[in-house]
Amino acid sequence: MNKTDTSPHYTGTQVNYYFVCHRKLWLFSHGLDMEHTSDTVYMGKLIGEESFAREKKELLIDGFMKVDFIGSDGLIHEIKKSDKVEQAHEYQLLYYLYHLKKKGITNIRGEINYPRLRKKISVELTPEKEAKISSILRGIHEIIHSEDIPERLKISFCKKCSYYELCWVE
Repeated sequence: MNKTDTSPHYTGTQVNYYFVCHRKLWLFSHGLDMEHTSDTVYMGKLIGEESFAREKKELLIDGFMKVDFIGSDGLIHEIKKSDKVEQAHEYQLLYYLYHLKKKGITNIRGEINYPRLRKKISVELTPEKEAKISSILRGIHEIIHSEDIPERLKISFCKKCSYYELCWVE
């Protein structure tokens, strides 16, 4: 690890959850991982396995960051089922690029792949997006180090969320 890198090490999932739901982020970060119970997550994994079948999937970087794959073109790829939370996907991938840049790896780009939609989005780390990532990391830190769980928000994703029963079933 670069000795000058003092940024906290979060997972891409935590960055993604920051955009989707702060409560989900807090629960996940406190050891309540419900992803293994989710049909939606399972379907996403199947899509990832079927798509780009020749690529080695889920590469672990520094013991905490898992990228879907790095293509022969050097692009860091994230495979997603749906583009409903596209901003969360973009910043998850930007976080990977940000971390790698902090390690001295430059001139890298990423791509979000939505195989079922036949859609792909190029992602590049700009100075503005780096500043936003820094802000997001501070926000994640505040949320997960809070003693209080964030309020539940009734949003369109709730019914399909693997944490639904923790939030809404009483």
